[in-house]
Amino acid sequence: MSTINETLAENQKYARAFHLGNLPMPPARKLAIVACMDARMTIEPMLGLQTGEAHIIRNAGGLVTEDALRSLIISYHLLGTREFMIINHTDCGMLTFQDTELKEKLHAATQAYSALPAAFHAFRDLEKNVRQQIAKVKSHPWLPQEVPVRGFIYDVKTGQLNEVK
Repeated sequence: MSTINETLAENQKYARAFHLGNLPMPPARKLAIVACMDARMTIEPMLGLQTGEAHIIRNAGGLVTEDALRSLIISYHLLGTREFMIINHTDCGMLTFQDTELKEKLHAATQAYSALPAAFHAFRDLEKNVRQQIAKVKSHPWLPQEVPVRGFIYDVKTGQLNEVK
């Protein structure tokens, strides 16, 4: 059985016991989180959150991309979030390559060039990356300057979340 079919079977079990259908659309804790998609990070348990309490936006690297900004703007202005967290982590795959190397590898594997994605946004320094993501949020004209935006690095070996000042 394929992994997708296995997950669909698990969804059937989940749906039979489902009891969250009456949650309101806005997140109860008024929190939005941008985090890496790394499978070792289980965001809700890591932060003591329950379903319906926060918006969680995930992508490779936990980056404030154009799409993440779009989601944060909607989250703030239409759904009432009032605090933002950025979460990167140790041992991140985005630390293991450079954009040009990856593009060359992809071209070699496919014999094709593509305009999208324009960049993969690899980085070399976790703390610097977190600070850059915070700056992207804080500098956006559609997000108020007074919105708290805090950044963290999750240690995948210990489970500890450490704030980047």
